[in-house]
Parts: sequence; structure tokens; C-alpha cells
Amino acid sequence: MPQNSYYLELRTHYLFVPYFSNERRIRVLLPRDYFKNERHYPVLYMHDGQNVFYSREAFAGYSWKVIPLIKQHLELPQMIIVGIDNSAEHRLDEYSPWKTEFQTSDGTGYFGGLGRAYVDWLVDTVKPFIDKKYRTLPQRETTLLAGSSMGGYITAYAGSLYPEIFGNLGVFSSAAWLNQVKFTQFIASHPLLPDNKIYIQTGASENDAGDDEVLAPEKQAQAYIDESLRYYQTLLRTGHPMDNISLNIFAAESHSEFYWAKHFPEFLNFVFNE
Repeated sequence: MPQNSYYLELRTHYLFVPYFSNERRIRVLLPRDYFKNERHYPVLYMHDGQNVFYSREAFAGYSWKVIPLIKQHLELPQMIIVGIDNSAEHRLDEYSPWKTEFQTSDGTGYFGGLGRAYVDWLVDTVKPFIDKKYRTLPQRETTLLAGSSMGGYITAYAGSLYPEIFGNLGVFSSAAWLNQVKFTQFIASHPLLPDNKIYIQTGASENDAGDDEVLAPEKQAQAYIDESLRYYQTLLRTGHPMDNISLNIFAAESHSEFYWAKHFPEFLNFVFNE
């Protein structure tokens, strides 16, 4: 089959967010054969929905380019992909479960603390809506959650908070180092289910201008590496099987959708044992 001989339909919905009393856009990418059969499909939920599909919407001007990526990798299992927009001005608050303090030229600043409310919204509103509206395989074994940077942070948190819901995690360049102690304690005290799968990725040259207010640029790459290793080691200490964790640290790769997208097929192949 030629790589671009099928059509992937992208549908848009708006769901109410109770803690903000507004609506949030979510988009649903349907598999190429969705309307040709009555099959049910695994579902991948992704944070930062503006960065998932189109580069013209992406914050840094480069997206995961999931649509062409899926078309180029016909070997990947067909699945439903849900891109959940971030809230823009409250992104850091939603993607961080705990308050984080940082210093600015004007004094002390804070962000975070809405992570639990956001994850509960995913579990109580987003996933039930998707499972009702579309032909999904709703079990945890066929439910995936993925994100990068702060999205990786909240993915790891959500996976430990609701291991019976999110059975497969893609944790890309996690920024959980921002609240290292509380995060590590939480992961240690909330073990995953033994067959849950976790794909961990980071680059050896991570550097994000958005982190400059909380950490000097020359220290950022090591912070991301240390966080990935710490998360991996903490999972092992909870007794999680090593075979169900894939730890990947790539030389010369930086903090970018370009690299996260590059390893997207590896994440899916790990989950589905391809």
C-alpha cells in the first residue's frame, strides 16, 4: 500500500473543565480503517495538544507531526490518538501536581498545584467521553498516556495516581526535577501494576529557555538526565519488572518535538511488543 493512500480523520470536541469553568479543545485522530469495520481500538492520550498535529500551532514552531508520522510507519498498530490542548497561561499549573517556587528579578514566583485536578478531569471527563463516543478498547492494557517536558512530568504522575487506568506511559524529557523530592516520594509510594509499561526518553543535551528562571542553562541537561535515571531507579525499587521499563538517553539530542517525534515509533513498538 502506498504510504499516503489513506485518509486519517481529525475530529474536534470541546469539553468542560470544572475547575476553570471553561471549555477545552480536544482533537481525536481516527485510524485509517475506522469507518471500514466495527473494530475497537487502543487509545493514546497526549498532552500539549497544540504541539501534536500541526507545526503552525506548535509553541516552538515544530510539532510531533503525528499524522505524517503515522502514515510513514504502516507497521504501527492502528489506534485512536487524542490530543488534549494545554490551557496556555495555566499550563505550568496544570502539569505540576505541587506548588513550585522560583526566583525572578521581581522576587519569588510560584506555579503548579493543579496537577491532581487536571488528571482527575482526564479520568472523569475526557476518557469517559472518548470511550462513549468512539469504538475504543478502554482497558488499561490498551490505554496509553504520553507527554514531553512538563507533559512528561504529569504523565508519570498520572500513571502512578491511576495505574488501573493508564497502563502504558510515554515519559519524554520529564521536567519532574522541578519538584524532585515530592515527585520521587510519590512514585515510591504509588507502585504501578506489574504489567504496566513505561517508556522513558531524554537527550544528553537538554536545554529549555523556559527553565532559565528556575535553573541555570548549563545545569539543565544534567537535571533532565538525573531525573530520568531517578525515575527509572525509583520504579525498580517499587518492584516494577525491568522488562516493562525502557530507559533511553540519547547523545546530542535536545529539548525538542523533533527528537520526541523521532522516538515516538519506538515508544509504540515497546508498548505493543512489535
